[in-house]
Amino acid sequence: MENTGLQVPLLALVPFVLMLASIAVFPLFLSRFWDKNRNKLAVAALLSLPIIIYLVGAGAYEKLLETVFFDYIPFIILLGSLFTITGGIYLTGDIEAKPVINTLFLGIGALLASFMGTTGAAMLLIRPVIQTNKEREYKVHTILFFIGIVANCGGLLTPLGDPPLFMMYLRGASFSWFFSLFPEWLVTNLLLLIIYYFVDSYYHKKEKPERVRLDRTNIRPIKIQGKLNFIWLLGVVLAVAFVNEQYIGLINSNAHFRFLREAVILLMALLSLLFTPRLVRVSNNFTWGPIQEVAYLFIGIFITMVPCLLYLQENARHLGVDAPMQFYYASGALSSVLDNTPTAVTFHSLALGLGHIPEVAGIPSIILRAICIGAVFFGSLTYIGNGPNFMVKSVAEENNIKMPDFFSYIFKFSLIVLLPVFILIQWLFL
Repeated sequence: MENTGLQVPLLALVPFVLMLASIAVFPLFLSRFWDKNRNKLAVAALLSLPIIIYLVGAGAYEKLLETVFFDYIPFIILLGSLFTITGGIYLTGDIEAKPVINTLFLGIGALLASFMGTTGAAMLLIRPVIQTNKEREYKVHTILFFIGIVANCGGLLTPLGDPPLFMMYLRGASFSWFFSLFPEWLVTNLLLLIIYYFVDSYYHKKEKPERVRLDRTNIRPIKIQGKLNFIWLLGVVLAVAFVNEQYIGLINSNAHFRFLREAVILLMALLSLLFTPRLVRVSNNFTWGPIQEVAYLFIGIFITMVPCLLYLQENARHLGVDAPMQFYYASGALSSVLDNTPTAVTFHSLALGLGHIPEVAGIPSIILRAICIGAVFFGSLTYIGNGPNFMVKSVAEENNIKMPDFFSYIFKFSLIVLLPVFILIQWLFL
């Protein structure tokens, strides 16, 4: 988003703040109202309308169209397709819930998260993890680490892993650039898995002998239904990696090919719908509700954040955030209490306004690293930091696992387990 010279008043930032505040506050205090997707759409429309009027009146409607067509549409097509494809993969079974097995489950989830998205990996694995641990009395800690690892930190390696990364991909970071984040991904997830193993070993020793015996004898092998969806998933990965300007020049030079990548991704989703037996999706409790929620909320987010991005680019040098460590903690802190996708986009726009040497996506590589790592990792610090967090919590509670409340999650898990690891990552890499 190039500099327009438009002097954005602070009042134009209010709808964006209110949009994010709605996402953070309504689930906690107006849950019955917020449970209905039509109410989410109404809030998004209400807050977007004044921004549309302002941008059109100020002659900045091109920025609005650019955001909707080249940010929001590719974003929602990718998420919707991943949601559709992973919703056709169903895992069943019950194996012994030993610490090494549970740790292996979370480790596999960390790897899958980068290639099928944190939401896809979390929804694929959470029910088998709960089923495997159903004979155990102590299992809340497993769900907490599952949120930290599978629903968040595992998704750092590709732009498919977490929405903030895909937004950076759309802004010019190559698919392969994200592989450079492997050291941070490896150290973070390895540390969390080691901590989890010792925590789970401690609780496993506290289990009653009869529970352990029942767990050892009640065994059903893991089975996968809807395996064809892994082919469509691979198709999405290859589309994001290779159907872009870097490999196909026509995408930039010919308007008819501008959405070629999105067309291929949609084709993969359509093939998933056509070739996945309906019973598999029914068994997976698959509904369109969650992706409708994302679509409604994010059209509001993407529209209302346009003035914020313009304001940041105009005033970046005066805000005092210019070092990688500052970008890491600032983007991370906001990602933990707001949605991490608009947070990452906002700080990328701030970095653009600083006028540093453009190395990746128009900004220095080290700053882009800080934004990506902060947004992805710190999204695990609260239930509202990343979409899958609340989804995992809800599935666990549906299975009679008493999860900690919002603040207990922070004080009993985030601050004593996750945050020290994230501080270490900053010390090691930034």
